[in-house]
Amino acid sequence: MDRLTTLIEKFHLSVQPAPNGEANLIAICNAKGAPREVRFYTRGVSDWADTDRLMFVARVDWAGPSNPLMAALPDRIDYDLADKGDTQTLVQLMYAEATGGRCGAQSVMSRLGEALIVRLLRDQMREGRTEVGLLAGLADPRLSRAIVAMHDHPGRLWTNADLAEAAGLSLSRFSELFSDIVGETPMGYLRRWRLILAHLDVRKGDRIDAVARRYAYASPESFTRAFRKSYGVAPSALRVA
Repeated sequence: MDRLTTLIEKFHLSVQPAPNGEANLIAICNAKGAPREVRFYTRGVSDWADTDRLMFVARVDWAGPSNPLMAALPDRIDYDLADKGDTQTLVQLMYAEATGGRCGAQSVMSRLGEALIVRLLRDQMREGRTEVGLLAGLADPRLSRAIVAMHDHPGRLWTNADLAEAAGLSLSRFSELFSDIVGETPMGYLRRWRLILAHLDVRKGDRIDAVARRYAYASPESFTRAFRKSYGVAPSALRVA
């Protein structure tokens, strides 16, 4: 079961070199120049002032608040590299690309940066460092099975009982745990996930009736009502725009 791939595929993850005043991803070295820490500022820019300790700075764009995972992250994530030799090597490769002046460096930085963000998120889930929200749900080995099922098959006619079975929990325990850890009901999250995906599809120009069917709405009219309630406009307005 892959907890991150669908989110990465649905919301384009871009990591690009950026001026220090615009960077939200920085790598910090120790006194010997070895990678020590990565910081990811999810809702702002870096406030690190010691430029002598900066290995590289970059700008991460991952669809902002429309990405439910980004919305669930803390304002800043500190990723300690002390005992992570393979990630230190990854950061050193990014540093070499950022400072080497070689052709294709920006493309290589982006690919390596994607790998770095994935490692950072894995660490957050493994260490249980997140509070209530989607990442906390994905960190839970039981709830993550239900969440990934919703992510991978949003158009299925899920019931709470189906999702509880996927999680290996009783219906009452599943509903309680999901609300406590994710911060909303399973059906509430499913509705929100479907509308997030529908918004992406409508912006791409997909037909309203096709999007409604894709995400298990009874009719284009019921989809339009739900969409308008969530986004304040009818889906047809975005499609025309």
